Amino acid sequence: MKVILKEDISSLGKMGDLINVANGYARNYLIPQNKALPATYKNLKALEQQRQLLLQKREREKHRAQNLAAKLATLTCEIPKQVGEEGKIFGSVTTMDIARSLEEKGIKIDRKKIILEQPIKHTGEYEVPVKLHSEVQTFLKIRIIEA
Repeated sequence: MKVILKEDISSLGKMGDLINVANGYARNYLIPQNKALPATYKNLKALEQQRQLLLQKREREKHRAQNLAAKLATLTCEIPKQVGEEGKIFGSVTTMDIARSLEEKGIKIDRKKIILEQPIKHTGEYEVPVKLHSEVQTFLKIRIIEA
């Protein structure tokens, strides 16, 4: 089934792209989640008229992401955790903890944009990648301290 993406989806394509996906994936996920539109004649015609607006919207989003990336690159988040022997944390630091720490500093970021390969389990300083846009990625400095 051919659909028009309404937002960037890393595994499929960018906003405004015309892609071919499985019927069930389109009907049961993309269209109900408002992530895509069926590629009907009417929607294709509307897409052509809105393509310029989509390009401007992409540029604005990219510009916002670049500004936020510059801000995050200079920031260091301190996350206090209870610590046991040899600097080992009780539990672990996850993307939710990092997002909460950023929110306390006035920066709201979806935790899904913070990329942690594995949860952090020891005190110290870490650089965590944050993917803000399909073309913009930065590193955030995290310092895990004893509470």
